[in-house]
Amino acid sequence: MLDDLHSVKDDMTAFIEGHGLKRFLGYVTEEISTVNWEPGDNPDSWKDFVELAKAGGASFLTMSDVVLEKEELDFLIERLRNGGYPSDEDQEEARMLRVYSGKTGFIQLGWPCQGVVFLYEVSTEWYDRYQRLMDLADEIGGFMIDEPEE
Repeated sequence: MLDDLHSVKDDMTAFIEGHGLKRFLGYVTEEISTVNWEPGDNPDSWKDFVELAKAGGASFLTMSDVVLEKEELDFLIERLRNGGYPSDEDQEEARMLRVYSGKTGFIQLGWPCQGVVFLYEVSTEWYDRYQRLMDLADEIGGFMIDEPEE
């Protein structure tokens, strides 16, 4: 399993454009009716997804990716530390994610068809851990409000 999906994103971009499709840079949210692609054991099934989109008449695909930024990770670590959450293991796990700063951990492709968006999503193991910790921080602390510095 890759720990940086940047090269996969580059391959996807070239493949999509090579099929004459355009890319719309945007993330499809849960508020929209979606159908998720099941890749099975094939890490290159995204190619089948793109070919199906073209065969289905799509002229473009949505594309979104997430790069772990140092500031976002620092914010997460701070939220876990100050949120009154007792688990040192989760705080340590968040600190260990620093090695992935600047790496691409998530990619989403999508194409609309008759009011539904078909999605292909791929993520790294570290990104899944990061998302779990973000969800945990949201549950325990809500939103942290910046206080003015004294």
